[in-house]
Amino acid sequence: MNENLRIGFGFDIHKLVKNKKLFLGGVEISYNYGCMAHSDGDVLIHALIDAMFGALNLGDIGSHFPDNDMNFKNISSIELLKQTIEICKPFNYNISNIDSTIILQKPKLQHHIEIIQENLCNVLNISKDKLSIKAKTNEKLDSIGKGKAISAYCIVLLKKI
Repeated sequence: MNENLRIGFGFDIHKLVKNKKLFLGGVEISYNYGCMAHSDGDVLIHALIDAMFGALNLGDIGSHFPDNDMNFKNISSIELLKQTIEICKPFNYNISNIDSTIILQKPKLQHHIEIIQENLCNVLNISKDKLSIKAKTNEKLDSIGKGKAISAYCIVLLKKI
């Protein structure tokens, strides 16, 4: 088995509710709905954190940042990502690449993707060519398609330093 490469997969979903801010990749997206969550509900970062922990067999986001711990109430997911980076550091892996997809009926994210990418690349200390962010609708199907939820998928490939 080649232990020089590790792959992880992450997923997150949150209900959308009025009068909450919508954050994706640490960027506030102007919209009249946001995520119902213990933290800021950033599904993209939550999926990325799960992928990073999964690649190193370290459990999931809830095992490190439980939703019943008041220390994480309304916390920025960027802060959770920074803590995740520190937790993963001793394993001596670098990010080779990340592929992610956000699924949201509205608002359209086309004009936000580059800013989200830049923000995450700065936090992760990686170049933009290592981070793919795609946005899709759910073709008006199920709770996401009806504008009641948002989800994100993420795959990360780690390479031994």
